[in-house]
Amino acid sequence: MAEVIEVQNLGHRFGDRVALSGVRFTVAAGEMMALLGPNGGGKTTLFRILATLLRPTEGDALILGTSVTRDPARARECMGIVFQRPSLDLKLTTRENLRHHGMLYGLSGAELARRCDRSLELLGLSDRARDAAGTLSGGLQRRAELAKALLPAPRLLLLDEPSTGLDPGARRDFLGHLAALAAEGVTVLLTTHFMEEAERCARVGVMHEGRLVASDAPEALKAAIGGDVVQVSGPDLEALAGKVSGRFGLSPRWVDGLLRYEVEGGHRLAAALVDAFPGEITSVTWGRPTLDDVFTHLTGRRLEGAAA
Repeated sequence: MAEVIEVQNLGHRFGDRVALSGVRFTVAAGEMMALLGPNGGGKTTLFRILATLLRPTEGDALILGTSVTRDPARARECMGIVFQRPSLDLKLTTRENLRHHGMLYGLSGAELARRCDRSLELLGLSDRARDAAGTLSGGLQRRAELAKALLPAPRLLLLDEPSTGLDPGARRDFLGHLAALAAEGVTVLLTTHFMEEAERCARVGVMHEGRLVASDAPEALKAAIGGDVVQVSGPDLEALAGKVSGRFGLSPRWVDGLLRYEVEGGHRLAAALVDAFPGEITSVTWGRPTLDDVFTHLTGRRLEGAAA
């Protein structure tokens, strides 16, 4: 498949602070990719560069072969953008919001009306077209934002934390619309710190401190951990870690004040630890790896902890 996005060694600084460093990746036509990471991990800076809102300090990015630094106007013609902050005029109706947005792209007359009708129908908003945007629920407003972005028939959709503030049901509905667009050949790149959102994408890029530390399908990232995740709490974990090492030959990771072991057959290790050290363990949990575990495995920090 042709590459719609090609990020070439992107770097960016805000004064002395490094926001991005050596970021490289590609996104193919019709692929849905998430950039997963905490606030401050570099996701939004990368989004702003791809959206031609920020010029990188180093490197470049190509949108369908067009440089975002050398020809940003042409690059913008290929994309639709949904920002993290709402951009609807709440006093206008849903259709009026779409019409005004379409006119910014040079659309008018019958063609603009046809595209508005199609976007409203595609996002399930036809029956709310005459309603003021301010009367819509958060989920419907987000759908209206996406309807606006689809008006110019973009080949690429860029979305910055698109489901922030949505309840779980509205988030699932919104992600379903994105997946349907990707199935029709639209390339989708979104930033997120929600695991559920990233799980629904064909590929996940893990961002940490301005670097892309991994990029693969969600299941492949989780499989790379190589087993289950067992976490142990207790009154004296330093002493317990030494005893576990001596008896089972396992070395832990320290994550948020807990002992963490990545092993095959985590349920067997959990039971064995409780049997061997009953008075030294307050709690033990085990489970299959999640994308949060992937982030911890790659960075040594939990995703939520890094965001805080």
